[in-house]
Amino acid sequence: MVPDPDDSRGCPKCGHTETDVGEIATTGGGLSKMFDIQTNSFKVVSCANCGYSELYRDRSAGSSDIVDVFLG
Repeated sequence: MVPDPDDSRGCPKCGHTETDVGEIATTGGGLSKMFDIQTNSFKVVSCANCGYSELYRDRSAGSSDIVDVFLG
């Protein structure tokens, strides 16, 4: 989905510009699932107004780039 140039800032759902960033870890498949080894890490960027959230695979130490992607 490509955002409309006029709506390229803010939450895709409500347009609000404040976010909360959290983290979750999940298991993969096979043995990691069997032994509950959490092999996948994600940043969760959520709109502070409506709660709309997007997951991003955690590959870097900083979360500011991820918030920029969320807000456009």
